[in-house]
Amino acid sequence: MKFLFPQWTTFTNDKLLQKIVKNTGYLLSSNVVSMGLSMAQSILAARLLGVAGFGVIATITAFASMLNRLFSFRMNELVVKYFGESILQQKTERAAAVVKAALLGESASAVLSFIVIIFFAPLAASKLADDTATTNLFILYGTMVLANFATETSMGILQVRNKFKNQAVINVVGSFLTAAIIVWAFIAKKGLMEVMAAYLVGKFVVGLGTAVLGWHEMHKGFGSGWLKTSFEHLPPFKELFGFAFSTNISSTIIMLVRDNEALWIAWFLSPVEVGYAKTALAIINLVQIPITPFIATTYPEINAAVTQKDWPLLRRLLKRITLISGGWTGITAVGLAIFGRWLLGFYGADFQPAFIPMLLFLAGLGFANIFFWNRPLLLSLGLPMVPYKISLWCGIGKIALAVLLVPRLGLNFEAILLSLFFIISVSWIILRGWQEVRKLEALPQESSPA
Repeated sequence: MKFLFPQWTTFTNDKLLQKIVKNTGYLLSSNVVSMGLSMAQSILAARLLGVAGFGVIATITAFASMLNRLFSFRMNELVVKYFGESILQQKTERAAAVVKAALLGESASAVLSFIVIIFFAPLAASKLADDTATTNLFILYGTMVLANFATETSMGILQVRNKFKNQAVINVVGSFLTAAIIVWAFIAKKGLMEVMAAYLVGKFVVGLGTAVLGWHEMHKGFGSGWLKTSFEHLPPFKELFGFAFSTNISSTIIMLVRDNEALWIAWFLSPVEVGYAKTALAIINLVQIPITPFIATTYPEINAAVTQKDWPLLRRLLKRITLISGGWTGITAVGLAIFGRWLLGFYGADFQPAFIPMLLFLAGLGFANIFFWNRPLLLSLGLPMVPYKISLWCGIGKIALAVLLVPRLGLNFEAILLSLFFIISVSWIILRGWQEVRKLEALPQESSPA
């Protein structure tokens, strides 16, 4: 109790932390509802399709997401940085031009992603799903990238303008529709097509709904003619493109190394192992659900603190959000270690081999969960290439070891490699970020970089 009282006093006196927690609460509420629906639908889908079928669904969805992110420039991060800075500096024309450029870039990348999905779908069906009959399923699910033509740009707008509540509602609606269709498919004893359609409907609702919210905010804040704003008001093209390119490269490395375990396991092993990994990661999502919204709500505040060169505020903010994320991660990790086998029982007896990979994945994912702010810090400090380089070198090591050893040592070793990637890369990024903060803090106020 002696420890908790000063923490509560700190929270009640910290208005910025209260603002972050409030905004996080909106997304967290939707995420908790979505988590419950997601767990229920994944259990029903797993029982309906079996381990191998569940693995095929995971492969199809991961393939489309991978190509979408491959061509994505993480426009939400670009919008938060440059749109947010422009608003703070009261440069409305520059703010509108940034969003216009981000929207056009994201829309073009969505079309390109879908073309690539069509081209590679036969290869993915043959090599990843081990079934050429699933080619059309890969293409059909790939249409979700078209529905998300403005999702990242719109998310950035909503983050900067603190419209997290509206975004949360859209997420819940999408999750509810997906769950409802899967419940129907389970009762009617349908198959792969219906389960995939359920996930696709959810993606369409979230993608198009978020775009509508973003458009509404721009119309309300900048008038109906904001799309006519000239690109002459943009920040220097070299700076803007450099930021977008670096975040794309960094995202690609993270995606290939960290966020596409289903595809790597499908390539090295089989859909059965994919099913185990998908189940393990779905349960670990219990640990990540409350922390994920913090990324969206804290990044604008970190960026604002850096823009204003308020280093004590930045340190205080990072310390306190780490305390929150660390406490939650520790408690839930212990819970999963104790009750993990029981949770797997809901999926079916065939899914029990996922327990050990789940614990191995949990080590690295839990560490990254605690220090979730590592990359946003460096983006705010104007060092977008640093996370890319660190992720690249750590990723090369992970992939090389995976190619050499995973086919022989199996799923558990792939889980170990992923955790090591998280622990090493996140630690390295944090160290580099603090070095930069100390360097800027030591500069005279008038000569500190903007």
